[in-house]
Amino acid sequence: MVKAAASDLSVAAQDYLKLVYTAGEWSDAPVTIGMLADRLGLSMSTVSEGVAKLVRQGLLSHAKYSNVSLTPTGRACALVMVRRHRILETFLVKTLGYAWDEVHDEAESLEHAVSDELITRIDQVLGHPAVDPHGDPIPTAEGRIDYPAADRLTAAGPGEPVMILRVSDADPELLRYFTGLGLFPGTILTADQPKPFTAGLTFHVTGGKNIVLTTQATDALWVCPATA
Repeated sequence: MVKAAASDLSVAAQDYLKLVYTAGEWSDAPVTIGMLADRLGLSMSTVSEGVAKLVRQGLLSHAKYSNVSLTPTGRACALVMVRRHRILETFLVKTLGYAWDEVHDEAESLEHAVSDELITRIDQVLGHPAVDPHGDPIPTAEGRIDYPAADRLTAAGPGEPVMILRVSDADPELLRYFTGLGLFPGTILTADQPKPFTAGLTFHVTGGKNIVLTTQATDALWVCPATA
């Protein structure tokens, strides 16, 4: 029932619901009309009309001058689209050889055209991956999604080895930068003591070299304590 509802929605509606979900996935910042307009590259009035339509359909909640949120039905539809997107990204990287900084826009286009059956078959071929190439969890076909306990690398204490769990895919250029440094989900690194009067923090990559990362970079990496 949920899958059919998501498939019956317009491309614009699917985009709105997925964006409302992902915008709050790793951030506590409120989801507002202005934020949605900025992310979608649309005017405030256009987004307000789009949100109002989805409110009437029972997919979004939005009180005037307040935050935008998903209803239970809207969340279920959003997770269908998130699942499509992340399985497609995984397929493009693992099977077709795309780089992880190239797949977002491709998946954005494909997710609206594929059938649920095709997504099911791709998922089977991939071996039912739990996360996409950036470490974002992939919802199950039943709409369940599990998040690991993770914090931004910025908050990591010195001398404590941590493992990268997730890399933000918001900036392809930053993803290419991380590629050059060898920073991917699964990489283990340890912060040195902060040095006064220097920009950035120094990290030792296990089995590699020392690197210096600015806050812009460390804010884009989610980590957990590394196990022995």
